[in-house]
Amino acid sequence: MDFGIFMQFERREGASQTAAFQEGFSLVDAAEEWGMDEAWLAEIHFAPTRSVLSSPAVIASSIATRTRRLRVGMAVSVLPLNNPLRIAEEVATVDQIAEGRFDFGIGRSAFPRAYDVYGIPYGESRGRFEEALDIILEAWKGEAFSYHGEYFQFDNASVSPQPYSLPHPPLRVAATTEETFPRMGQRGMPIFVGLRGMDVPDLRVNLKEYRKAWRAAGHPGDGDVSLRIPVYAGDTEQAALEEPNESIRAYFNRMSSMYRESAGSAGTEATELRRGRGDRLADLSFEKMLETKVAFGSAAGLIERITELDTELGLKSIIAELNPGGLIPPERVLHSMEILAKDVAPAFK
Repeated sequence: MDFGIFMQFERREGASQTAAFQEGFSLVDAAEEWGMDEAWLAEIHFAPTRSVLSSPAVIASSIATRTRRLRVGMAVSVLPLNNPLRIAEEVATVDQIAEGRFDFGIGRSAFPRAYDVYGIPYGESRGRFEEALDIILEAWKGEAFSYHGEYFQFDNASVSPQPYSLPHPPLRVAATTEETFPRMGQRGMPIFVGLRGMDVPDLRVNLKEYRKAWRAAGHPGDGDVSLRIPVYAGDTEQAALEEPNESIRAYFNRMSSMYRESAGSAGTEATELRRGRGDRLADLSFEKMLETKVAFGSAAGLIERITELDTELGLKSIIAELNPGGLIPPERVLHSMEILAKDVAPAFK
């Protein structure tokens, strides 16, 4: 099993944007030194008090040049918000700089806020995503081509460079709705899954449908699943519960508000589902978080917890959210990752 970190380059309350970059890169340097496998970058727009990660391709390029072993990926590139030809150019460039140590995570984003500001209807997100993905894959073949779809039209485009990894960097799609799982299984696509809007039992059911569709389509193996999950490693079990407590509560409170605010937005599917997710997160007790949403513990406790998750869900990798609420002090975030890298991850290699 691979172990990665999920990065948002958070801006702490009262801290400068420069400090957010400095802290993010310090985590990258430590991940490289301590043997973590991957660093995955979010794409966050129009949230200046929370994150400076609006341009993940640029940061991925920087990470690629300051590391020699660590893989870097996007989690996720929001395809409908950008021109797919431009995405193809930028991603291929980063893959060349990284000499193949790049993974291309893609999705639509679960929230319409950035779409509203960019002036793109969220109701078009699925169609734009499908067209953009088709265009990007065609562009990476290195030959001139034309495309005339509902959202994108052009003639005789020839994209350069081609990716370092041929035919293209590894792809991984964010699966956040029930209908996405069998669709991605049928296409043979590796997926990201998370525990913001779903619990472990929800994921187990949806992954069963993903793997059923995967096998029915004749793809080899049994699917490829990466779990993004809040992880905190403490020196003791008690410390692992006490130290991230305030931060994880703040995180799920924020996610509850985001789901509630997005419910009913123009073009947003499943309004009742979003409201339900927001209400459940608002009522979530710390005990329930520990049971269904996070992996907190000492090294021994985390080995046991991750083994349980792997047995239940069948995982290719764990992508750890080290400080999702943004309130854990930097030195504790680093210490937690050190325990994860040195004392937990080796048990799964």
